Amino acid sequence: MTLGSPQHPDRGPLDRDRIDGAFALTPGLTLELLPAAPSTNEVAAERARAGAAEGLVVVADHQQAGRGRLDRVWSTPPGTAVTFSLVLRPSVPAASWPWLPLLVGHNVAKSLTSRGYDARVKWPNDVLLDGDLKVAGILVERVDTPDGPAAIVGVGINVATTAEELPVPTATSLAISAPGAPDRHEVLIEAVSAIREGYDIWQAGGELGTARLATSYRSHCATLGREVRVDLPGGGELTGRAVDVDADGRLVVETANGQERVGAGDVVHVRPTD
Repeated sequence: MTLGSPQHPDRGPLDRDRIDGAFALTPGLTLELLPAAPSTNEVAAERARAGAAEGLVVVADHQQAGRGRLDRVWSTPPGTAVTFSLVLRPSVPAASWPWLPLLVGHNVAKSLTSRGYDARVKWPNDVLLDGDLKVAGILVERVDTPDGPAAIVGVGINVATTAEELPVPTATSLAISAPGAPDRHEVLIEAVSAIREGYDIWQAGGELGTARLATSYRSHCATLGREVRVDLPGGGELTGRAVDVDADGRLVVETANGQERVGAGDVVHVRPTD
């Protein structure tokens, strides 16, 4: 059986020249490709503090100890995933920053949808396939730099991971969702380009841009309309129906005691109960 077949998808290293050539078509993107790194977010944060311009993309061919929300560990076998962090320096008002994680998840999902996958977003920004199976995780962190605050956008997408290699039964990969696995270069390039394009539109659009993002996000959010349990720090929880994402990006849950609103930083888990 040859590499690249559905049973044995190609797990070779990423090609720097190929990625550089693609990024050259999108103004403002620069590449730093690492054979391996514990966490691309940590590397990108260091680069941002050292003065890296907006648009630096730190890619790890193999991320060894990635971090998700609340310091959850995320790792994959070599050659099976797309892992990158993008340095952004938003100029939107601070009140609009909570929309950035949602924007990233939404645009990663759109990049997969354009490849024919039925991708949707679980609030705030997990990307799902085949119902409730997670194919991509996102971590957005704010860091202070001498040039002002920066956002480090970390993305991990399971591409060629097999069922036996997945860390939890609620995860999936592009190779599992559809026969074979797409080229990791294409998945990377399309995801970065979609994030950058969506970000630029949002930045330029002001309040109207955020309103349009909110409308588009709601239409692709797998959480809305479902019964959910929201686990809160300290052991508390909310149960009810997820009915909306408000103008500030918070999830609105209709509970027995009325509507409750929670931000992404206020929750441990949001799980469907239906």
